[in-house]
Amino acid sequence: MANAKIFRSIVYFWLAVFSAAVGGFAPVRTEEVRNVLLISIDDLNDWTGCLGGHPQALTPNIDRLAQRGVLFANAHCQSPVCNPSRASMLTGRYPHTTGIYFLSPPLTQAPALEGVLTLPQHFARNGYYTLAAGKIFHGRDQSFFDEYGGSKGGFGPRPSDKISQPHGHPLWDWGAYPERTEQMPDFKIAEWATEKLSREFDRPFFMGVGFYRPHVPMLVPQRWFDLHPREALQLPLVLENDRDDLSPYAVDLTNLEHVSPLHSWVESSGQWPHAVQSYLASVSFVDDCVGKVLDALERGPHADNTVVVLFSDHGFHLGEKGRWAKRSLWEDGTRVPLIIAAPGFGSGKRSRRPAELLDVFPTLLELTGLDPDPAQEGQSLVPLMRNPAARWEHPAISNFGPGNYAVRSTRYRFIKYRDGSREFYDHRNDPHEWRNLAQQPEVQELISQHEAFLPREEAAVLPGNSTGHKAHSASERELAKRRQ
Repeated sequence: MANAKIFRSIVYFWLAVFSAAVGGFAPVRTEEVRNVLLISIDDLNDWTGCLGGHPQALTPNIDRLAQRGVLFANAHCQSPVCNPSRASMLTGRYPHTTGIYFLSPPLTQAPALEGVLTLPQHFARNGYYTLAAGKIFHGRDQSFFDEYGGSKGGFGPRPSDKISQPHGHPLWDWGAYPERTEQMPDFKIAEWATEKLSREFDRPFFMGVGFYRPHVPMLVPQRWFDLHPREALQLPLVLENDRDDLSPYAVDLTNLEHVSPLHSWVESSGQWPHAVQSYLASVSFVDDCVGKVLDALERGPHADNTVVVLFSDHGFHLGEKGRWAKRSLWEDGTRVPLIIAAPGFGSGKRSRRPAELLDVFPTLLELTGLDPDPAQEGQSLVPLMRNPAARWEHPAISNFGPGNYAVRSTRYRFIKYRDGSREFYDHRNDPHEWRNLAQQPEVQELISQHEAFLPREEAAVLPGNSTGHKAHSASERELAKRRQ
């Protein structure tokens, strides 16, 4: 191990000297060089041991990474949809800045991002070798890395007929499939990462490892279901009249029968326990894949010189507020796991200050000694890595379509919709967001303080962006009717 470190130092030194001499990629600061390992998990909410979102979640490997570094227990995505969330995080810009609000278009078609380097491209410009496998971006990953190992099968494999039900989007299925864990794409992605992390590199690396589960279809082999027997399963707590204090616009905005099943159907069909079991099984499976990657890093030559970031792109409902999947501005829709483990920052830390996925980009620049980019809209989380309880004036801001925003502070969540309706929740006394306090006189000053963080300007929806999004379009039509 010591010889490997000496070798790397010599290589990095002469690489920096050579690069500066020939005017190639920017020289790396040898005294601060650190590799980056970025682990993405698709659609993982707070159902992990370290976040406690479900008492029966089994995630020993995610939990051990949290024990190695800093867990941001109040972290949130910028949009509860894959494409805008990832585009925001990987460019350092809010959706309301870029106009990328929904599943299309890709970030390469946003005029506001013309000439903007993505996270791996920025590191490549600064002398890093960039490589990835699986899902880091929302497609076209190969164009952003020096080396792309492929999707390894993505969301597959899938049975010829649905296991759980005939309802909803083609990807919506859950149950035990296929027969062997080795058939799963995420297992193959973990193997790819394991092999790469055993290698020496001639320069620092930026490696992305993007896992697909627990994204639907929630299909994993039987061995992962055996960890979560259905007869002992605890279902999420759901209040029957939870949405009675919400506006029709707020309810309509996430009414997505064409995309995901309605909770009324899941419950009446008897599928709710099976679906929850499938999600927990999928989480346990992907946690095992994370463990393989962490094991490879720890026994390889880069264990002491690598920053590890683990995140999910958005939350996920499993019946809470009568909803399934993503696309909401409530806590279950925006809260995500975010863990950063970096050499020299201690271990086992936990911060309850609001953090954004947008903050990952500037944080990695600071942790690796690269110059900050003043055009980015996030904040470096390094001050919270040093002191998790430090004074912090930056709430987490999420949005779902133009005019729909959530502002999350340490204690409160404020939501304002395009029709002017509002929600306000006190998480100290109401962690499930069952009581909307927006009409209560005693919280109006707090609401004003949160409302001050809403953007004064927002980008127009890009062509091809919202026109195909039925939920947003339906809500807009309903809003137009009420205005007439």
